[in-house]
Amino acid sequence: MSIERVHTYINAQRDYFLEAWKRLVAQPSISAQNKGVRQCAQLLEDIMRAAGIKTRRFETAGQPIVYGEVRSDRPEALTLLFYGHYDVQPPEPLEKWLSPPFEPSVRDGRLYGRGAADNKGQLLPHVFAVQAYLEAVGSLPINVKFVFEGEEESGSIHLPEFIQENRELLAADLVFTSDGPMHDSGAPVVFFGVRGILSVELVLETAGQDNHSGNKGGVIPNAAWEMVELLATMRDESGRVTIEGFYDDVLPPSTYDLELIAKLPYDPDQLAQVFGVAQLPWSKEEFYRRLTLEPTLTINGLVSGYTGPGSKTIIPGRAAAKLDMRLVANQDPEDILAKLRAHVARHNPNVRVIHHGHMFPSRTRADLPVCQTVVRAIRAAYGREPLVMPALGGSLPDYVWTRLLGLPSVGVPYANADEANHAPNENMRLDCFFQGIHASAQVIHELGQTEGA
Repeated sequence: MSIERVHTYINAQRDYFLEAWKRLVAQPSISAQNKGVRQCAQLLEDIMRAAGIKTRRFETAGQPIVYGEVRSDRPEALTLLFYGHYDVQPPEPLEKWLSPPFEPSVRDGRLYGRGAADNKGQLLPHVFAVQAYLEAVGSLPINVKFVFEGEEESGSIHLPEFIQENRELLAADLVFTSDGPMHDSGAPVVFFGVRGILSVELVLETAGQDNHSGNKGGVIPNAAWEMVELLATMRDESGRVTIEGFYDDVLPPSTYDLELIAKLPYDPDQLAQVFGVAQLPWSKEEFYRRLTLEPTLTINGLVSGYTGPGSKTIIPGRAAAKLDMRLVANQDPEDILAKLRAHVARHNPNVRVIHHGHMFPSRTRADLPVCQTVVRAIRAAYGREPLVMPALGGSLPDYVWTRLLGLPSVGVPYANADEANHAPNENMRLDCFFQGIHASAQVIHELGQTEGA
């Protein structure tokens, strides 16, 4: 069978794939600092062209987007679009790294370096799977497209505009993303959505400076008290958000969502230990519903008054709080922002609401035939049943595919659970990297076998 020749080729080219991976990781591409990103885009283009992929660079108002395409000989073939990002997080604190972050090092079966897993080590398997198919078979059973952006770690600011301007070019039947970690048991994960996010800051100034808590105590306002009183109006004792209209557009879980949750593993004692908390009081269904299908309001930080050693008897004149809201389908971050502003205006009109950014939630029906084909492919690639999740708790720019283009989108992380992404000593196990190449090849094969492909 053709897929067997592809897997044989992948195994024979492990050294080549590893060296190309190391070259890409060695090239800094820190979008937050505009460091090395364009050079990395060029290097990625070179690797893709060497793989037999027709490649083109699209300029944006920020960092470039690398686009690639390979057409099948079959006119009726479906089209799979691989998404990933080649930019990385800043590597600080540098003193915590055991080896320099942009000098990739193989130790104990892992490649260490910034971007090794997030996301260079997870986008390259798609490239190498296509290369393996072209070299071992001569052609692909489906059409394949690639969109690799250079600003995901900075909020994917210019990706929506690129999508809107290139709708015809990006026409596809399915979008496939590899990002994040597999389950800590080593089981592969397939997910069909992500939560959106809205980030804001609340700022209150009640005086031009801090004041003496005795000489002026009881006669002037206290910014810290007013801020915590405002925050206390935003949720009740059960943790339910009390901003008016916050839950209006939240979709109830489908029967299929609940069936997926019922199949997921859940050990509250083990998870409590991993999370560093005393206990998790939720049942399995409550845990996964709260984590993936329900929105949140989180206080990320509070700053006010004096917090240094000893005492300083002052009345704070300023208080600030940073918040994020993780949003689920069909919530609109712009609508939630308006509702938050209205809530703040009712309770304390002196508080300013500063909008720091947002990302829409995204969901795909997991029971779509093309999605079930991906699940079968991952099962075949890993030789075990994948954990199928209706959505992740985190956020990715997945909405650009599902909301702007109306495409189904599926995510399959390839990295090990302890990848340390965004942290010092980021790493990806070599076996996870090579297995990812096999997995991408298997997905291409299975989609090529589906009716109408």
